[in-house]
Amino acid sequence: MNSPQATSNKLILVTGPARSGKSEWAESLAINSEKKVIYIATSQIDANDLEWQTRIEKHKNRRPSNWITLEIPVKLSETLAAYSNEDSCILVDSLGTWLANILEQDEQVWNETLEVVIENLLKAKGDVILVGEETGWGVVPSFPIGRLFRDRLGHLIRRVGVISESVYLVTGGHVLHLSALGVPLKF
Repeated sequence: MNSPQATSNKLILVTGPARSGKSEWAESLAINSEKKVIYIATSQIDANDLEWQTRIEKHKNRRPSNWITLEIPVKLSETLAAYSNEDSCILVDSLGTWLANILEQDEQVWNETLEVVIENLLKAKGDVILVGEETGWGVVPSFPIGRLFRDRLGHLIRRVGVISESVYLVTGGHVLHLSALGVPLKF
């Protein structure tokens, strides 16, 4: 994988399908920021799910030892507000996992949560890199909860993408800089 150029971008979204290399690309961007990296892990550890624990360990082992890791499954907005500063690069991995942790929120509470996250991203003082999954490229889920997750995540990724200075799509073994290639949709 080519190494990204150091960037002064404040807000970056890295998106793509499962196992595409999103996290590795986001990590390389964080390293090249040359700032103190605060890694926000949104997953919840389930002692009964050995496969999930293996995935988490793989991510942990890949991170530099000088990174600060925070396990934040729900309170993303508060954490962004508390840790954002000019000298830091916050890396959030991942938006889809965070959403899964709060999917039971009713529509009104979800919309309020989304607005607070967007507000805190816009107020961020340092660099913020967000990893988010693309789930809407396949079959429409046959269960309501699957459709709710897909629709909310798609909306979240779109909202974050529109306010990001750089958006990358990682797929097929390649990184595409969508901000350089495309035009953002407005709300």
